[in-house]
Amino acid sequence: MPFQKPLKIMHVLLSRGFAGSERSTTESCNQQCQTHQVCLVIRKGQRKHGAGIVDHLDPRVHLIEVSPRLFTQRQLGRAISDFQPDVIHCHLRRSTRLIAKLAPKAATVSTLHIEVNGPHFLQMDGLICNARWQTEAVPDSYKGRIFKASNSLVCHPRLSDDRRLALRKELCPDDDAYLIGAVGRYHPSKGWDTLIEAFKPIKAEQARLLFFGSGRQEEALKALAGEDKRIRFIGYRKDIKNIYQCLDLLVVPSRFEPLPRVMLEGYDAGTPIIASDEGGCQELIDDYGGWSFPVDDVKALRKELEHAIETRPPRHHPDLSAHYLENANAAIVEFYREIISAKSANSFQ
Repeated sequence: MPFQKPLKIMHVLLSRGFAGSERSTTESCNQQCQTHQVCLVIRKGQRKHGAGIVDHLDPRVHLIEVSPRLFTQRQLGRAISDFQPDVIHCHLRRSTRLIAKLAPKAATVSTLHIEVNGPHFLQMDGLICNARWQTEAVPDSYKGRIFKASNSLVCHPRLSDDRRLALRKELCPDDDAYLIGAVGRYHPSKGWDTLIEAFKPIKAEQARLLFFGSGRQEEALKALAGEDKRIRFIGYRKDIKNIYQCLDLLVVPSRFEPLPRVMLEGYDAGTPIIASDEGGCQELIDDYGGWSFPVDDVKALRKELEHAIETRPPRHHPDLSAHYLENANAAIVEFYREIISAKSANSFQ
């Protein structure tokens, strides 16, 4: 392959906390900075519930913090002027809106972590879709370029048997326990209430439902769980990729889910998965295996849970190479070059 000069890549993400979008952006920055100049613009006070991007960012990534409320657009414009990027990669709605207003000379691209939920997305030179349904939902009026990406995955080292058993003991001391994991924000969109309502009537004393995460719905979910001692709320865990390897089953009952990273991480760990048939959940089940049920169908989910607890399906390791971070990011960088070239050509017309 002929030599291609390194790019100057600016990522802009103005959200808080460290959920899927933040993790994906950080991993992209960390991968790209190995061969390119990378800058990440975040909001001051980005940390939420003790978790933040800076804890996970490669020191080679140039970090710029802007005020979340006062003169954000002006500070963002100054950052662009100082860094002089070849391409600006926006994440989520607010960063996309501000970049669209600034109309920089650099090529612009936005990842649809959710969907085209504002006219500013249609002002980007390129859109990156992680799920097939997103590409189909882009309006026909959009004149830019669309790229179907493979949501990136950092493969996690396999735990030794001793380490895995020790971690299982920490989660539950009973040797015969069947550990069912629920990983993500405590938010209505995740459908955790559906999971609790499906699980509680099941007469399986060895089953344990373990929630890993945080969010504003926590107290309501605990109230719904009631006195069922088999249901526990563990909280946010930095070692969640280790924990996947200790789970017997992962359940993703989302009401809305573009393409869940939690499922890719579960597949990487070999954990059997039950998920709703919503959007990206069903796409991953179709591609990599597992079982699905209709969104919010408590009875259907209960049936799938009972079957899994009774049969204890074996661990499953599908081929996820298209999602490996280095492969997924190489494809995205090629898309950057494509839109940079297209914008340059248009500027001379």
